Amino acid sequence: MFTNKVEIGKLTKEEIKQYQEQELVKAVDYLATKSKFYKEHFEKHNINPAKIRTIESLSDIPCTTKEDLQRKNMDFLCVEHKKVIDYITTSGTLGNPVTFAATENDLNRLAHNEYLSFVCADGSPDDIYHLMITMDRRFMAGLAYFLGLRKLGAGIVRVGPGNPELQFDTIKRISPSYIITIPSFIPSLIEFAEEKNINYRDTSVKAAICIGEPLRDNNFNLNKLGQHIKSKWDINLYSTYASTEMGAAFTECIYGLGGHHHPEMIIVEFLDENNVHVDEGELGEVTITNLGVEGMPLLRFKTGDICTYYTDPCKCGRNSLRIGPVAGRKNQMIKYKGTTLFPSSLFEILNDISDIKNYVIEVTTNNIETDDISIKIGSNIKSKQFEKAIKDHFRAKLRVAPAIVFESPKEVAKLQHPESSRKPILFFDKRKNSK
Repeated sequence: MFTNKVEIGKLTKEEIKQYQEQELVKAVDYLATKSKFYKEHFEKHNINPAKIRTIESLSDIPCTTKEDLQRKNMDFLCVEHKKVIDYITTSGTLGNPVTFAATENDLNRLAHNEYLSFVCADGSPDDIYHLMITMDRRFMAGLAYFLGLRKLGAGIVRVGPGNPELQFDTIKRISPSYIITIPSFIPSLIEFAEEKNINYRDTSVKAAICIGEPLRDNNFNLNKLGQHIKSKWDINLYSTYASTEMGAAFTECIYGLGGHHHPEMIIVEFLDENNVHVDEGELGEVTITNLGVEGMPLLRFKTGDICTYYTDPCKCGRNSLRIGPVAGRKNQMIKYKGTTLFPSSLFEILNDISDIKNYVIEVTTNNIETDDISIKIGSNIKSKQFEKAIKDHFRAKLRVAPAIVFESPKEVAKLQHPESSRKPILFFDKRKNSK
């Protein structure tokens, strides 16, 4: 199934739909015979799998949720344990982490997904990729990137996260053309380079593949973090959006107008709270059906991520849909003093204040059962005037201002990087109803 010869996203929309429906039939038939969870799911809801033959007919099937995965994790396994060669867990951002079991075929599929993503981001076998992300801790992304780069035929240097000194030593020794990192780490690299008089602008690095955090706003302009990086280091920035459950990624091309859907990997829907499809450009929950997954495939799985989508053809030649930046996660919606917020809107404001070195946001339930927001800010300035300036900035943008607590940047960095975490945590949901 996964060859380098044809990129399905460059076919016509009619051809893409025809391809996906052929693969959907295989996926549903596979689940009906191999998955304990979906056998019971079909029976419980009187679903005849033989009638699910078009993308439109998917709406007859009730969605699968994160709670289903948490409660009945191994009921999703479709193969014997001896066929599993890699175990992965989700980050647990929206609840208890979930285990996924991958077969050899699943790892080949992951490799193909990332191969498509690197090609989309103008990668080639002539490039060298500098991985600033972890390959351990049961993390899918690091392994997926490594496998995809091998399929691309590019050079790879595995450094891992943190340690700016080692990162720049690697850049000097290996001359990578791409870095792969969480974008909020790039300002730390820049700050280190400026302190050590390293001419970071005159290196081999021409682009960054950015994971885990958005770089653009709803109009596809660079957000404050993206603007800050670009103003300091004029390299190409490619945003990505992915999850363990999808086993797939949406990656930007050079035009930066949303992450491209790879139709070989998943069928994607965008649903409202009543599981009705939303229109193009409207916010909806990303809901996916895996194609080609052997170990633990999912059908109409609601990811919890709220996004927009766009279907007009891209100038890069791809006709598959594009996904906008993640507006927020459904379970992370905050209702604060009559205003509805997502953490991303708070991040955007904090990233725009130069004297804030780092931060974490905590949301709790107060004694009248509403949400409270407290932001721990790492800064060398801790005056009342600076606190007032921060709050005024929030009021100007969001009409409300959270509580501010100043800490040393070192202490905030510790909060951002708990030992169990594979990536920085900026948002802590401590509400009574959080899972």
